[in-house]
Amino acid sequence: MSRSPASTRLRGPLAALAAAAAAAGYVLALRPRLLTWGATAQESAGPLPGDELVRTARMQSTRAVTINAPAAGVWPWLVQLGAGRGGMYSYDLLENAAGLGMHSADRILPEYQQLGVGDVIPLGPDAGIPVRRLESGSVLALGGSMDPRTGRITASGGAPAGPRLELGWTFVLQPVDERTTRLLSRTRYDYSPLAVGLILRPALEPLQFIMERRMLLGIKSRAEGRGR
Repeated sequence: MSRSPASTRLRGPLAALAAAAAAAGYVLALRPRLLTWGATAQESAGPLPGDELVRTARMQSTRAVTINAPAAGVWPWLVQLGAGRGGMYSYDLLENAAGLGMHSADRILPEYQQLGVGDVIPLGPDAGIPVRRLESGSVLALGGSMDPRTGRITASGGAPAGPRLELGWTFVLQPVDERTTRLLSRTRYDYSPLAVGLILRPALEPLQFIMERRMLLGIKSRAEGRGR
């Protein structure tokens, strides 16, 4: 059965309307949940140490998890983050499919318990993110200026000419009581030109949610002594 000319003319506008409705649904309903998974309204809206790394953020997420362990029992898992170190406690299979060489540890590794400002957390064979702020037992802030064309991150002050991405990624441990800790993970991004954001948002936000959620739960299970 052939379609009428009128129905054929309507297909384009209807498809555009459906796409617009799907985009609106993501922005209004799903996106806020992805960006604030596990975090309270106060945690999401309030300032955190490390925010100063990206003073004006065009994108921000705050995710959190409650861990039934003291902060001192969670901190060592953060200190050994990185490829070739303790891993990222997320989906190793997906990360290694991208050639990152991640192997998430199930124990504290004494050889990777020394970390200081200026050190680089490796994220793969040719990529890493500098430590910008460290308060032992409570704050680990990573970040710098990335050239989107190469993926190379410099600490700061050397922002590349042309397209750039300023990023900050901070982990904060907040004791609830002697046996319970809130682990907060905040990311902040600024970018130039604005076109970078048009590509970055739909690609990065869902993927980051998937990987970071798994990471927080991975740290929780390890710190609570429940393995992977």
